Amino acid sequence: MSLALDAAAQDLLFREAQTANTFTDEPVTDEQVQAIYDLVKFGPTAFNQSPLRITLVRSQEARQRLVQHAMGANGPKTLTAPLTAVLSVDLDFHENLPKLFPAAPGIKDSFFSEAARREVAGTQNATLQAGYFIVGIRAAGLAAGPMTGFDFTGVDKEFFGDGKQKSFLVINIGKPGADAFHPRSPRLAFDEAVTAV
Repeated sequence: MSLALDAAAQDLLFREAQTANTFTDEPVTDEQVQAIYDLVKFGPTAFNQSPLRITLVRSQEARQRLVQHAMGANGPKTLTAPLTAVLSVDLDFHENLPKLFPAAPGIKDSFFSEAARREVAGTQNATLQAGYFIVGIRAAGLAAGPMTGFDFTGVDKEFFGDGKQKSFLVINIGKPGADAFHPRSPRLAFDEAVTAV
């Protein structure tokens, strides 16, 4: 069975796309980031809660603040990427639900009044949105270098001192540089990952 996307698009988004470890110095513009967001904002979340927040780290000062919380090689990679995004979950996402999910105007208070419930739901859905964000970066002809090797408690104190956002992923973004990619690792076969019941 063929897919609706042509082979070139499949390669761009999936087969040829890999995590980049080096980048050229070609800048990533605000217009590119806007185009990426305007595409991926349509990805699904429960009750359309859309809890993902994206903090763009551009200045050298902000980059230094971020890399002090990086582990291992993630610091040097981040210092040389043209753009870095810190992805976080908005723990008060429910405040936007009257606008984002008007079909159930009371859901903000009836379903998400407890902070613990918001954190679980928000983290699940922001993580889902992060996957769409990576695909959107690829759709823009850019490479993504997603990383979890950060002290996210430190990142949160550094950038979100009010405790309203909780970071979970850092992504370097740009055109891949020299030796950007490691050899591709194996993937599970269909029958190893998919079961019909």
